[in-house]
Amino acid sequence: MNIKRILCLCLALGLALGAGTASAQEMKKLTVSEPVHMIGYLPLYAAIHEGYFAQEGLEVTVVQATGGAHVTAVVSGDAFAVIGGVDSNCLANQGNSDPVVGIVNCVNRANVYLFARKGLAPASDSDEDMAAFLKGKTIIAGRYGGSPNLLTRYLLQNIGLDPDKDVTLLENADASTVTSMLQYGQGDIGNGGEPQISEGVTAGIWEEPFVKFPDLGDYSYSVIGVRRSTIENDPETCTAFVRAMMKALMAVQADHEMAARVLETEFSTLTPEGREAALNRALEDQLWSVDGWISRQAVTTNMDVLENSGIFQGEWSYEELVDMRFVKQLAPELGITLPEEAAD
Repeated sequence: MNIKRILCLCLALGLALGAGTASAQEMKKLTVSEPVHMIGYLPLYAAIHEGYFAQEGLEVTVVQATGGAHVTAVVSGDAFAVIGGVDSNCLANQGNSDPVVGIVNCVNRANVYLFARKGLAPASDSDEDMAAFLKGKTIIAGRYGGSPNLLTRYLLQNIGLDPDKDVTLLENADASTVTSMLQYGQGDIGNGGEPQISEGVTAGIWEEPFVKFPDLGDYSYSVIGVRRSTIENDPETCTAFVRAMMKALMAVQADHEMAARVLETEFSTLTPEGREAALNRALEDQLWSVDGWISRQAVTTNMDVLENSGIFQGEWSYEELVDMRFVKQLAPELGITLPEEAAD
């Protein structure tokens, strides 16, 4: 048994750091809002099911809020945290005196893929063939301003197409509807992540993805964000939450059997083959942060896509969008080596 596996098992038992599960009377209840239920958020679900939050005295519930409401739930104080892109937080922060700030990473790649109805495919992945294939198509692109929509627009612009003239973008508020929309002929191309990809492939609705946005590299696609006032007024809870998330990020990398077990719990309607394919895709594409750190490059690439869309042309800074104090504080305790930029 390798060292990582042993560490994971110790963490699961609450032994690695001497953390014990708090009694029911001491548990602090927190809500995290998510835009869609997706396999990319598996480390968050693992922190719940494997007891990492409970070890910290936290009882965490995840609620789905579509159409951008996942961010406004935190802005309004209805949720403790949001899991979503730094770009979405930036948009919500405009004119907001208590901005949403990322405190720990989760999905460190642009977890969006383009897939076509069965029988459709570009001749190659060259810009010319991709433009010829996509021109005139109807693309189910996700809500306007959401990360999947922005990435789709980014691709179209980069291959010389006008997103508002050369294709038809259907901007569905609920990302989970892409499967039924393509199944019933409402589009030619869809975008999304798992479990939608495996659902569609298994059902014979579409082919394997022909565009993989994880290839963009480090990308702050899904971080845990809280209000700035929460960081300042309740650092103890933030520390506990981040510690649990960092443990979970380590665990899903080291213990694939555990990851598969949590995946089955959260996505029981997927076939075993679909769950295996989804987990393999996440691991192969290195979706998950290995250390909880949100890098400057990840934020810069994310914000470049946002600015390229024309939706946002304002000022932003890494320090306003990200606060890594808890990750920095906890890394030595957890035996995690952070990137060189953490020393700055």
